[in-house]
Amino acid sequence: MSLRFERANSEIKRCLSDIIQTRMNNPHLSPMLYVSEVDISKDFKYCKVKIALDSEDERELETNIQILQNAEGFIKRELANLVKMPSVPKLQFEIDKGTSATIRINEILKNLNIPKEEDGDNE
Repeated sequence: MSLRFERANSEIKRCLSDIIQTRMNNPHLSPMLYVSEVDISKDFKYCKVKIALDSEDERELETNIQILQNAEGFIKRELANLVKMPSVPKLQFEIDKGTSATIRINEILKNLNIPKEEDGDNE
């Protein structure tokens, strides 16, 4: 990936995070929601936005994705004010499955009862 795309993805991710966390006034939107990855197309017309939630509730995440998709017009207007681009790409919000799996694995590991090793020599 070229430096141009990396910079565009990074800037869009930063701006989308700001818009979702501070500018959207939807009480149904989870405060634990975050943008995990952004991938803009080569022609800058489409942008996949991967969303993750610090929770295992898949239904809550799907509801939040639907809220974001319904607010795409507002988000694009705000993004146009923050990012200097010839045109703002169409946003496609997706669930970040990798982050959800990581959270689930961490929860399983926390719940394992593994006895701690004792310090010292057991010869």
